[in-house]
Amino acid sequence: MAASEENSALFPIFILTIMALPLVPYTIMKLCRAASRKTKNIHCQCSECTRSGKYRRSIFKRISNFSTCSNLTLVLLWVVMIILVYYIKHISQEIQIFEPFSILGLESGASDSEIKKAYRRLSIQYHPDKNPDPEAHKYFVEFISKAYQALTDPISRENYEKYGHPDGRQGFQMGIALPQFLLNFDGATGGILLLWIVGVCILLPLVIAVVYLSRSAKYTGNYVMHHTLSNYYHLMKPSLAPSKVMDVFIKAAEYVEITVRRTDNEPLQKLFMLVRSELNLDLKNIKQEQAKFWKQHPSLVKTELLIQAQLTRESATLSPALLGDFRRVLELSPRLLEELMKMAVIPRTPQGHGWLRPAIGVLELSQCIIQAVPLSAKKAAGGSPEGIAPFLQLPHFSEAIIKKIARKKVRTFQELSDMPLQERAELLTQTAGFSSAEIQDVEMVLEMMPSITIVVTCETEGEEGIQEGDIVTVQAWVTLKRTNGLIGALPHAPYFPFHKEENFWFLLADPVSNTVWFSQKISFMDEAAAITAASKAIEDTMEGSGASVKETSAAVREAVDKVKAGSRLVMGKLQAPAEGNYNLSCFCLCDSWIGCDKKINLKVKVMKRTRAGTRGGPVAEEGPILEDGVEEEEEDEGEEYDDYESEYSEDDADEQQTSKKGAVANGKAHNKGIRNRSSSESSGTDEE
Repeated sequence: MAASEENSALFPIFILTIMALPLVPYTIMKLCRAASRKTKNIHCQCSECTRSGKYRRSIFKRISNFSTCSNLTLVLLWVVMIILVYYIKHISQEIQIFEPFSILGLESGASDSEIKKAYRRLSIQYHPDKNPDPEAHKYFVEFISKAYQALTDPISRENYEKYGHPDGRQGFQMGIALPQFLLNFDGATGGILLLWIVGVCILLPLVIAVVYLSRSAKYTGNYVMHHTLSNYYHLMKPSLAPSKVMDVFIKAAEYVEITVRRTDNEPLQKLFMLVRSELNLDLKNIKQEQAKFWKQHPSLVKTELLIQAQLTRESATLSPALLGDFRRVLELSPRLLEELMKMAVIPRTPQGHGWLRPAIGVLELSQCIIQAVPLSAKKAAGGSPEGIAPFLQLPHFSEAIIKKIARKKVRTFQELSDMPLQERAELLTQTAGFSSAEIQDVEMVLEMMPSITIVVTCETEGEEGIQEGDIVTVQAWVTLKRTNGLIGALPHAPYFPFHKEENFWFLLADPVSNTVWFSQKISFMDEAAAITAASKAIEDTMEGSGASVKETSAAVREAVDKVKAGSRLVMGKLQAPAEGNYNLSCFCLCDSWIGCDKKINLKVKVMKRTRAGTRGGPVAEEGPILEDGVEEEEEDEGEEYDDYESEYSEDDADEQQTSKKGAVANGKAHNKGIRNRSSSESSGTDEE
């Protein structure tokens, strides 16, 4: 009986231990992750972003951010643990080990006279005839009398002094830390124990495994449905125009599952009339086109109209029910666009290359959704080859203001950003009628816009020149600078209702064949992760080349300094193609800003494989060399790229001049250009 009571008392301790093993490390990890987050303001401080409210940390928003399922579960488990600790402390005071000398208030080895004296003293205090309290009577009978009998009986006392128990030597006993009623095998309680063992040891792990496997079978690691990836993979085409990327994007399974209510018909009809000009409908057969549009799956129609409401900034006209769906569509869009981008650059050709044209289209769609700019704004208009899209992302700018500025011969976004501060302020004040506060907002956003420079090399490690079939190492340093001095920052996006980190995609592509040879996503937000990745990559490269420990350490320190200064290392390997000269282009495309993309040209010469493993000597490109040591580009290179660039922009007269400055022989290119926000650098023209 005593053993059963002791096992029952240990059951809370057993449960507490099982809970603490995973809960304590998980809590420490959560706290460390929360402490590592940057507390400084890295988002835009303009009045439009402030008015949007997504950066405002009210008490209700703090509670909403904290009240996630994982956080509430964590708090609940800690409350249960605190209750268990209190309960264990309480029962530990109730359960006392039988110690006769301690009960009588004596030291071990006391004489018989001392024992009798102590017993008489306690009898006066606790005997029922002297103390009518029931608790005193219980204590006297169960403890004092038993302790006196154990010490006055010679055999009991000898056993206690030798073995620590009045009954003599005790055998070794084992128990189970379970409640007493579960250990009673008489009657129905034996079945309860069996059910408890089956439930905890078999059914619970089985249920957890089934839930996990069912979820993992439906979603990828990026929380995108497998069905969505399948749709994107099969609908992606090498000749997919940027204007047609929307048709593929809305085919996501997440969007198909959005509920279409009967009450949505009228608001969607009104929204259709507002955004009809952006739907690429044939105006000659407008009735047939409208009928064809509405015959699509209702969820696809609803999704496309809601995205167009974001692009045209018509979300204020949505009903409360549609507004919830609108937020859901935009919340899913960043990760869906990222997966769509991966489907564009995934190896498709026999050489393992992706497709360039749809990749550019996906990033242009991402830019327009984040900045709430219509896709048609990328068309050349008003003398601006990149269109009015870059202007529309600035606060307080509209088409009317852009036309007024164009009359002052400021037709491109690059011209506006390159103007001196005082001259730009006078232009906006006199021509656009901006107040000083509005001018300050514009300057604040211009200071937030990133400027990208690229230094890239392609070479075979340990060899001179590149031969067909070689494993070529691509190494690029992408450097980001802003006028305000920040490196990682959230983009200016007042019309996008969620936090969105700016990401960049590095593409090494061949515009002539519309192929992407190498691609990698770049983030400037997590400096610690970038330092770790760059250090490991440089260390592996140096060790592979046989460098000494001192040289490796110096190279790693240099890489760390570059990362801290705002650079990110892009490194990968690819197999050299067949013999020939290749005019490649290196793109660094942003998924959030319009007009901040960068493109440089890179010439790579692949030699024929020599016999018996012998390698050729250094190879230099043929052709005239300019005074600054940069090789001259061929005149038709810009035209070759035209077929694969955005149809929303056209090349300007500076395209060939820029390409001349970017191309370098022997697979090396260095870009020293200043801020270039012209979308023609990354978009160009798609003549169809």
